[in-house]
Amino acid sequence: MVDTCVSRVPVFAGLSASDQHRVAGLARPVQLKAGEFAYSANDAVSRLIVLHTGRLKIFRLSADGSEQLVRVLGPGEFTGETAVFTGQPPGDFAAALDDSQLCAFRHDDLQSLVREYPETGLSMLATVSERLSVAEHRLNSLTSHDVHSRLADYLLGLPGARRGNIATVDLPLAKKDVASIIDTTPESLSRALKSLASQGLIVIGSGRSIVITQPNLLRRLADGV
Repeated sequence: MVDTCVSRVPVFAGLSASDQHRVAGLARPVQLKAGEFAYSANDAVSRLIVLHTGRLKIFRLSADGSEQLVRVLGPGEFTGETAVFTGQPPGDFAAALDDSQLCAFRHDDLQSLVREYPETGLSMLATVSERLSVAEHRLNSLTSHDVHSRLADYLLGLPGARRGNIATVDLPLAKKDVASIIDTTPESLSRALKSLASQGLIVIGSGRSIVITQPNLLRRLADGV
């Protein structure tokens, strides 16, 4: 598992096979059942977590104890880099959405790794910068757009199958988690989905499937036009 975990991660992609093998020797395999935590806020041990299989949700707790979803990680993605590089306890939580396999790197091991392979640190920095850009876009959407616009923007950002001008996407998360991402309640999310459907912008399919029938109009809504 470890070699595959290291070789599939973009931040290690620039290393030679022999260097990847050395990196793999520093990784510690971890298996989680759905619902188990990879780490919690204020944990004493800081680790970089690289996801091999499954999904992890990264979230914070608000003052009232409700979850605020930050992002969901898929295979090849990582989390915990801030705690690892600063040596400070993590400020968020990482929990498995599915049964998952991870690779964990300790603070000291990762710092030594970055000193030896600076390109790895630069790749991590690029990934973190991209996350900041996404977070800024999300913050702007939350502060300047209503729930319908935020939902439209979220749907347009999902990967899906396209036929001509029509796209079919699947909600990757439960409605309560999607609602958390766009800063609304599950009830308001359901009403917004029905509203978009009544306007002919989407068709709500079975399960979590949604057909985007009017992507141009949906984009105008997302942009607040």
